[in-house]
Amino acid sequence: MRVRDRACYLPAADALVLADLHAGKAAASNVAFPLGERTNLSERLAALVTAFDPAEVVLAGDLLEAFDHVPRGVEETVDRLAATARDAGATLVVTPGNHDGLIDAVHDGTAPAEHRLADGETVVCHGHESPEEDADRYLVGHDHPAIEIEGKRRPCYLVGEGVYRGADVVMLPAFTRLAAGVTVNGMRASDFASPLVTDPDAFRPVVWDEDAGEALEFPPLGELRPYL
Repeated sequence: MRVRDRACYLPAADALVLADLHAGKAAASNVAFPLGERTNLSERLAALVTAFDPAEVVLAGDLLEAFDHVPRGVEETVDRLAATARDAGATLVVTPGNHDGLIDAVHDGTAPAEHRLADGETVVCHGHESPEEDADRYLVGHDHPAIEIEGKRRPCYLVGEGVYRGADVVMLPAFTRLAAGVTVNGMRASDFASPLVTDPDAFRPVVWDEDAGEALEFPPLGELRPYL
């Protein structure tokens, strides 16, 4: 698995996976000046598909922000994301999250609750509910994990081996940069919204260092907490 800019690429499945885009979050904010949400999401996705050239782009839930309506401009944002994947020759798959009750209003493509990647071993879902399909690895979002190191909060991946029904779990950070992230430093199992996290101490935080262009891997939270 290779990580970059809050997403991950699985070479064996030739799939790029990202979660929690929350399109429409800018419209829901009370900030008066434009936040550039559409450009930010689409340009970063374009950079990722250029870097990895995946056969599939899989969105692991919460493509949308609003529960009860689709704010103006969101359909255009989703269209641009779909076009970015299509122009790169990739199939776009959306696994709906708890925010995606109105997904049919903006997306007419594939939207299964759970999606098995081409490696046959990995299932992508949002992570807000227990998955029905068995897998060796689950890729999820939902909790927007971040870790605070030396006073700075950084989006992080949480990687656990054999932590859910004997399967590995990788929780991705929120792809939108408008989400501050939930600091996992002191979180216990009951603090996580995803039922796939039953023992956070067993998860290793991984941080993508944009400046260095590399992933920084840390020990499991159970070992790391005393030093945070």
